[in-house]
Amino acid sequence: MAVTQKYGKIHSPDLVCHKEIHPSDKIAAAGSYKKRAESSAYWSRPLARVWTVVLLLGTCLLYCARVAMPICAVSLAEKFSWSKKESGMVLGSFFWGYCFTQVFGGYVSDRVGGEKVLLLSAAAWGSLTAFTPILAHICSQPIFSMTLSRFLMGLLQGVHYPSLASLCSQKVVESERGFLMSTVSSGSYLGTLVIGGAGSLMLELYGWESVFYISGILAVLWAYCMWKCMLKGQGPIITLESLGSGGSQSKLSKRHWLRLLKQPAVCAVIITHLCSASTFFTLLSWLPTFFRDTFPDSKGWIFNVIPWLVAIPSSLFSGCLSDHLISQGYDTTSVRKLMQFFSMGVCSVFTLLLCGQTTFPWAVAFVSSTMGLATFSHSGVSVNVQDLAPSCAGALFGELNQTWVIFIGLNRLFLHLSAFLWQAS
Repeated sequence: MAVTQKYGKIHSPDLVCHKEIHPSDKIAAAGSYKKRAESSAYWSRPLARVWTVVLLLGTCLLYCARVAMPICAVSLAEKFSWSKKESGMVLGSFFWGYCFTQVFGGYVSDRVGGEKVLLLSAAAWGSLTAFTPILAHICSQPIFSMTLSRFLMGLLQGVHYPSLASLCSQKVVESERGFLMSTVSSGSYLGTLVIGGAGSLMLELYGWESVFYISGILAVLWAYCMWKCMLKGQGPIITLESLGSGGSQSKLSKRHWLRLLKQPAVCAVIITHLCSASTFFTLLSWLPTFFRDTFPDSKGWIFNVIPWLVAIPSSLFSGCLSDHLISQGYDTTSVRKLMQFFSMGVCSVFTLLLCGQTTFPWAVAFVSSTMGLATFSHSGVSVNVQDLAPSCAGALFGELNQTWVIFIGLNRLFLHLSAFLWQAS
């Protein structure tokens, strides 16, 4: 499966070549290549490992805050007498906010540094999460305040992954990017497990407010520790001057974006990310329904927990494997393609096996294999963006994320419209 174009021997003014660079290459700024040539531009391996743990915890807390509302949705609906339509509106408003800041977050990160954007956004969405119960109680229309809160949560969290991509491209050497991105991305599965277990317990013992309070406060504490320990207390100030002083990177954004998006390799990455993300989230949304309809007597915690437990070590393994292959001299593009082949090609085999007659243990095994192999994309297309255009990796990754979020939104809108027309007829 050809995921990305073989760009190592292509002299294109719109792609960054990791093997050789043509003199007319306009995408990679001259200063960017000077940084790549200097060892001081990248983190040392011990520092990179520390940052990996810090970013892993940040992504874990990101998902704890993100999943807090779905966990408490039933309790909120009972307390404020929401219908299913109103509950769906509150939950769905997150994705409409999420799609607006993807490219912007990457754009800012490429110019001022992804660590600053991560810090400011975490402090903001952490505070918003902690204040969510207060907004629900002081507002005369809780449905309005909760919808607005989720929309703002989507706006603030939308910059997270583009900032990670930008930070990784600027601070991590090519042969170690797979491990960092796969490890950090596994924080999403860890966060889902943590908030699913601890959040459900807090919901039962202390009420739905406690889930938001704890998630938000922990996120703010993480942001403070990152500022104090990793950034050494330096002010994360983003000025208009810093946004406009991107040098040749600013010229890239103004003069070459359209040419960049027309490149076959970039188009392939966008389509691949769209397919991977859409398939993964479709499975995530419909698997509980599949198990309840097919195996009505099955225990929910088995198919809701085991696949995530498999996904975490699988994601770590894919990162280690890809970095090891690159360090052994294998072509970077070939390694990215191999990882994506496992993520899409082999993964789809286990997905198709679910369509046949199977028992509950085998169904759980197939789903776990599907989820585990899907995480190989963290060492494939997700990192390939940084190989193609390291000088604008954040903005380009934001474009990838924005594309699939809009696709998911339009797909849901089409399904709801189809259901409405079917009922009307």
